Amino acid sequence: MLIIFYISLILMIISFLMMAIASILSKKSFFDREKSSPFECGFDPKTSARLPFSLRFFLIAVIFLIFDVEIALLLPLILIFNISNIFIWSLMSFMFILILLIGLYHEWNQGALEWAE
Repeated sequence: MLIIFYISLILMIISFLMMAIASILSKKSFFDREKSSPFECGFDPKTSARLPFSLRFFLIAVIFLIFDVEIALLLPLILIFNISNIFIWSLMSFMFILILLIGLYHEWNQGALEWAE
């Protein structure tokens, strides 16, 4: 029982030392903050150093995620083909794909799939 206490104590001391060393080493000095700024010449920037986020890219990414999840939802349909009623399976598959195609058509009409204007 005493050996478990000593091992736990040693592990806690090592953990504390590692956290203290990491905390000391992660402190940035004023010089480091100046060097990591986007402008080192001493002049104030006239415009932002960062470009605005493209809303079009965000919409394309969301559409990609929707159709990626759609693939994950279609895969179980293949697995249950042999153990289900063929009429119900066909109806469910058709309705699922129809809903996705209607959504794709709506996005196409709204212009969300346009890459360039």
